[in-house]
Amino acid sequence: MSELHKFVFEGLPVRGMLVRLTGAWQDILKRREEAGGYPSPVTELLGEMTAAATLMQANIKFNGALVLQIMGDGPVKLAVAEVQPDLSLRATATVTGEVGPEAPLSHMVNVNNLGRCAITLDPKDRQPGQQPYQGVVPLFGDQHEKLEKLSEVIEHYMLQSEQLDTRLVLAANDRVAAGLLIQRLPLQGEANLSGSGVTRRDEDEIGRNEDYNRIAILAASLKREELLELDADTILRRLFWEEDVRRFEPLAGAQGPRFACSCSRERVTAMLRGLGREEVESILAEQGQVEVGCDFCGAQYRFDPVDAAQIFLQAAQQAPGSGERH
Repeated sequence: MSELHKFVFEGLPVRGMLVRLTGAWQDILKRREEAGGYPSPVTELLGEMTAAATLMQANIKFNGALVLQIMGDGPVKLAVAEVQPDLSLRATATVTGEVGPEAPLSHMVNVNNLGRCAITLDPKDRQPGQQPYQGVVPLFGDQHEKLEKLSEVIEHYMLQSEQLDTRLVLAANDRVAAGLLIQRLPLQGEANLSGSGVTRRDEDEIGRNEDYNRIAILAASLKREELLELDADTILRRLFWEEDVRRFEPLAGAQGPRFACSCSRERVTAMLRGLGREEVESILAEQGQVEVGCDFCGAQYRFDPVDAAQIFLQAAQQAPGSGERH
């Protein structure tokens, strides 16, 4: 069962979270099997992204979707992990070229150092004119060196956006996607991904808090195999046995991380309406029907000529001046 564990270090400005995605991650991969599955390095990247996005969503308690994207100039054009406020999640990747069995991050998405990582916060009840918040960072470090670990990319992002030290350990295979997050708490209030809670004192503390530095070093000693194979109790006991750790009730089952897709026929209908009647009729003329597949869950939505006509008939009936009240 997938689980999310939250904990704090008593008396210290440090908090942590540990996520282990088992059933939720296997559900995502199972839906990709019909299309041939992912090469092993892509599976690992997407699993790490899904674990990281779950940790970030749980960390900021945002009432909306958190979307983590990696966009690149390699064979993996796009990888996406999306987590809702209730920790339901989904993920997908678009692979257009050959990915070697040991391909590092840069070979998959950052061949010419043009890859980007984007984190989008899309409010659930968006107000008219309100746009989602998005932050973007390159897949290279301060000296333009290519970063080969997703954890390093996100740590860099968190430092830029929140001015708070973050240590992230990620690992994934075809059975488990897992992550450990350790973060220094802001001195005043709670910061968020848009940086609105940042104070000058927070900035002055970057890299200088001895308690955080000690715990971050302990966290960084966690090996990939341990994160994938050991249960949460064993990991936390081994890493922090000398620390005073207060743990909260783990989130699991209906309250924990789980796979769910938000696609629907209504959403696809709206997308086709946005394409326009001419484009849809062109597809019908060529293929006899419009077929749209969801990249996240594999669901197929089919529209025959009658279905398609109904889409634009409804749009005309709802248009201003049609006599229908709004």
